[in-house]
Amino acid sequence: MSELQFESPLALAPAHPEGLSVTIREIAGRGMIDLRGLASDQGFVAAAKSALGTDLPLKPRASVSWGDIKLLWLSIDQWLILCPGARTGEILESLHRSLAGFHSLAVDVSDMRAVIRVEGEGAREVLMKGCSLDLLNGECSPGTARRMRFAEIAALLHVIDDDAFDIYVFRSYAHYAWEFLLATAKEPAKVKLFGKQAEPV
Repeated sequence: MSELQFESPLALAPAHPEGLSVTIREIAGRGMIDLRGLASDQGFVAAAKSALGTDLPLKPRASVSWGDIKLLWLSIDQWLILCPGARTGEILESLHRSLAGFHSLAVDVSDMRAVIRVEGEGAREVLMKGCSLDLLNGECSPGTARRMRFAEIAALLHVIDDDAFDIYVFRSYAHYAWEFLLATAKEPAKVKLFGKQAEPV
């Protein structure tokens, strides 16, 4: 019997594309768990903390990290749990045990999305070519997680550092998003902004 073979969404894309003003690469092997529940239910919040080892972020567009686990706030009743792929089953089991009896849902969605890392000086400018967000203001500081429309498709943005960003897109759009980034990040297309300016008084 043939064995199942898993390939990341961008397995056939070049690992180190050249001629770009920033670095673009796929983050493969990341486990993702979609968690749903009522943030107003203190029992649910406590049970989730027991399973994950840290509090759920309750502030909109926030994220928290605990060891190799990251929790991203997606909506008032939804979080995305990020972890090494090898730990997904273990963490999911722990959530199911802790949340038994609570109105909640925890599902492995690791295969649902592709993750593309954009990093380097000018990463924000490259991303702004595909979205309407102002990534130069203070609202997009490291740790920010927010949904957005990128290149006319639904996406999730996670700010890793000042010049490092992870973009999550649905698997079927992975190559489209990748090709869009390759085109807009080419060295001749580099955009140099004037930088942050003082707010008018």
